[in-house]
Amino acid sequence: MGPGLRPWTCLGLVLAVLALGAGPALAHNVTEGDAGYIQEIWGVHLIPFAYLGAKHMVTGYDHILFLLGVVFFLYRLQDVAIYVSLFALGHSITMLAGVWFGWGVNAHIIDAIIGLSVVYKALDNLGAYQRWFGFQPNTKAATLIFGLFHGTGLATKIQDYDIADDGLLANLLAFNVGVEIGQILALSVILIVMGYWRKSLRFLRDGYTANVIIMSLGFMLTGYQLTGYFVTA
Repeated sequence: MGPGLRPWTCLGLVLAVLALGAGPALAHNVTEGDAGYIQEIWGVHLIPFAYLGAKHMVTGYDHILFLLGVVFFLYRLQDVAIYVSLFALGHSITMLAGVWFGWGVNAHIIDAIIGLSVVYKALDNLGAYQRWFGFQPNTKAATLIFGLFHGTGLATKIQDYDIADDGLLANLLAFNVGVEIGQILALSVILIVMGYWRKSLRFLRDGYTANVIIMSLGFMLTGYQLTGYFVTA
């Protein structure tokens, strides 16, 4: 890496491509091709739904931004496992229950909240709450709660498509397994990159800038979704 190209600069470029190149409207979305497939099949299809779940997580830049913030200053794999498991638990509960019980939530509002979850975690990493309010929020509880919102966002989008009742529960479980597989794959890449970055003497200073970038992208996602809500209201 050249002397003028800082690690946080590379991170910023990658995150910008994820958040802007993919298009904010695609957050938690199901592509047209996948939607057509979902609407046409009937019965239990475990492998295809697991694949769709993994694809959603790997391409779900809002998930990746939040998880990046969660693991940014976690140095032990045990801590990473705890926080990621809490997020997965929350995500799984509302995704499965939301589709099964047909919870109706405005997609723009829930995605705006998801954008704010990215902002929240970046501010937490920057130590903002201790400086502003003199206390540290419970990070484990926050990770679980925001996991519930992330799962609700996906459930809201899935409900836009007519999934056959025959085999619904099995297919949803397979989809959720795929989501967790995709999460492991995405986290593996993040942790490998973070492992190398943390060896740099500039990591803590560059980490500040990286979290400002993450926070800014979270605000952008939130603003986009709120604009969509008021335009379509």
